[in-house]
Amino acid sequence: MKLGSCKLLFFALVGAITAFTTTGCNQNGSKGNQPAVAVGDSSGSPAFKGKIELDVRNSTADWTPFVPKQAPAGSPNVLIILYDDTGESAWSTYGGAINMPTLDSLAAGGLTYTQWHTCALCSPTRSTILTGRNHTLNGMAAITEAANGFPGASGRIPEQCATLADIMKDNGWSTYWLGKDHNVPEQDIAAGAGRSMWPLQMGFERFYGYLGGETNQWYPDLVKDNDFIDPPYSPKEGYHLSKDLADNAIKMISDQKGSNPSKPWFMWFNPGANHAPHHAPAEYIAKYKGKFDEGYEAYRSWVLQRMIDKGVLPKGTKLTPINPMPQDAANPADMVRPWNTLSADEKKLFAHMAEVYAGFSEYTDAQVGRVIQYLKASGQFDNTVIFYAADNGASGEGSPSGSVNENKFFNGYPDDIAENMKYMKTLGGPDTYNHYPTGWAVAFSSPYQMFKRYSQYSGGTACPLVISWPKGIKAKGELRDQYHHSVDIVPTILDICGLKMPDVYHGVKQYPLSGVSMKYSFDAKQKDPTQKHVQYYVMLGTRGIWKDGWKASAVHAPLTGKGNFDKDSWQLYHTDEDRSESTDLAKQNPEKLKELQDLWLEEAKKNFGLPLDDRTAVEQLGLERPAQEPARDRYIYYPGTEPVPEGVAVNVRGRSYKILANVELKANASGVIFAHGSRFGGHSLFIKDRKLYYVYNFLGIKPEQVFSSGPLPPGKYTLGVEFTKDSTGKFGESTGTLKLYVNDKVVAQGPMRTQSGKFTLSGDGLCIGYDSGDAVSGLYTTPGAFKNGTIQFVGVTVEGKPYVDLEAEAKRAMMSY
Repeated sequence: MKLGSCKLLFFALVGAITAFTTTGCNQNGSKGNQPAVAVGDSSGSPAFKGKIELDVRNSTADWTPFVPKQAPAGSPNVLIILYDDTGESAWSTYGGAINMPTLDSLAAGGLTYTQWHTCALCSPTRSTILTGRNHTLNGMAAITEAANGFPGASGRIPEQCATLADIMKDNGWSTYWLGKDHNVPEQDIAAGAGRSMWPLQMGFERFYGYLGGETNQWYPDLVKDNDFIDPPYSPKEGYHLSKDLADNAIKMISDQKGSNPSKPWFMWFNPGANHAPHHAPAEYIAKYKGKFDEGYEAYRSWVLQRMIDKGVLPKGTKLTPINPMPQDAANPADMVRPWNTLSADEKKLFAHMAEVYAGFSEYTDAQVGRVIQYLKASGQFDNTVIFYAADNGASGEGSPSGSVNENKFFNGYPDDIAENMKYMKTLGGPDTYNHYPTGWAVAFSSPYQMFKRYSQYSGGTACPLVISWPKGIKAKGELRDQYHHSVDIVPTILDICGLKMPDVYHGVKQYPLSGVSMKYSFDAKQKDPTQKHVQYYVMLGTRGIWKDGWKASAVHAPLTGKGNFDKDSWQLYHTDEDRSESTDLAKQNPEKLKELQDLWLEEAKKNFGLPLDDRTAVEQLGLERPAQEPARDRYIYYPGTEPVPEGVAVNVRGRSYKILANVELKANASGVIFAHGSRFGGHSLFIKDRKLYYVYNFLGIKPEQVFSSGPLPPGKYTLGVEFTKDSTGKFGESTGTLKLYVNDKVVAQGPMRTQSGKFTLSGDGLCIGYDSGDAVSGLYTTPGAFKNGTIQFVGVTVEGKPYVDLEAEAKRAMMSY
């Protein structure tokens, strides 16, 4: 096959080929025939203090410039364990119903913080733990998929924000990152994309995990260092991502100690828990059978008293309403359906969803426990500083009725209880991509208002944090009430390790750290005053500010698209006296409210916190963003390439499209020709039983939309799909007609609907010749590799050119092989 001629003929994908000439350019990048510049001479580098003569025997060596910097003797290891989507009231350490034996043990030997806060969303919080700067200084106003082109929301951490890993690596620590990232721009999550924001370019020497916001725990989208890889074994063989991450964490530390036993290490361990999909082994889910049957409102009352009894909350702390926001300001998708209004089936399903979440959390804690046990067995535990925390409050992304496929939320599509009940017995397993309803988000963020994404209320920001360091913390099993935030983690670690964030790093003047060290609190008493004085909040149109025990909160829901921020009403809370933010004092203290409002605007301007953006999830996730590849409406893909992530793959959402594939079928040919997505949303073109199939899996809702041909004898074919959009449905879905082609003949056609948003946030990129991860259709199993035939290429177009013209071009290309 002549690959170049295929490119030119099929789809005319390149309108003009720009010849790369060598005229006026030599290999070192200079123009003309200039000689290369000498890079050294006999005097050596300026840092060299030895002597260089013609003969080495007359010269004096100096190793000083070449010796790697070593951490001071006795420096501690640092381990940060960062869960997702977990409020204070979920875990047993704080009084919650989810047993966390590893965390409980660490808390018994260390400190539990009762007023530690985050940014209310994952990418922003993670950026603060990476750099010690406020999330908008880091360009992370929201998740990377919502980058909007303003400095505070660029989705790229700027050079002015050197990472903690950079500094620790430069000073003699090994640096490791495991699990979730979600600080890589969406368009950079691709085999051929730039890697400047990948972990290995952010100061980490090793990485094993996933780059996006979430992933299927049974079929994760894995990256090892700088390469995409497949999971090492299958769920049937016992695979789960939490276990895999613990295995790799232990191996990384073991490998390092085998060769450099005196060198300390810094590890950031980020499990997929407790983010959706909530996936867990059945035996862990079974532990919680019946534990949540009384419902989320009963849980809130029960857990509040437990938190007070443990001293996590002061006596007299009040519960806030389950739906605290006024109807005209609330986001309907974030409302809670009172338990007593649910049907019997809904109560049964919702309670089981909480059981799955709990099992997921405890199972992951058990895997973290394996890492801790290894540290103890290898004598490293006592001098390892461990931060065990979560990145934001419990998640309300499951909608008021929960979901067996969370991707519906991101497509603006409602759930259906009858559909969800079909998955009752398999919830938490590979067949589901489940998320509990908003009622549990409120419950697991008790006693505060709201949950994840709400930065003005502690329901979105108040998270668990336990710090353990047997060698450095004398207190055992004590509480600390000092108010702190995720921006304070980096200053604390630098303080512990005797390091400083430089004013200039790699020639770039740095933004100052936004946080303060928490190290003083190690020797403090529970109620001693905090050394932090101000923390501002902004997220998806929500905003608030805390100062010296007072908090101002704007009444605005995220992702509503309502705007009119200048008309927001504000609330005022005295958090030193009212931890749950239950009593609004705005009318009694207008001067204090005005002081905090003015301070919020000052902090927002200083931290690139403007403009405010409350556009809907579909709007923000659907924005077109600049990429290294120029925009085009014709794409060509070849077999053997790595999956193409959705952020850089052809976008067929909300539009007409055509898919054509040149193939040669031999006897008994079978397998996937084209696939994009997973069983929770996607489409696939494949051969089965000698027939051509096209399946569009609309948000995992059964039945699949299936179109098929009659039997195809061996031979060369152009196989194609043409979807013509006719209208837009109530929830943004496209409706129209699908035609399935064999050469230029329509072999099947009928009505079809397509998703308005992404196929999935978990990855499952576009594949040619197989289907990675989780299969799009139940008609085959992954990888569904194409066999007994050859795929020349697959083209996808979203332009308006007629199918028959494209088929003719493809047929001409077919003749070249």
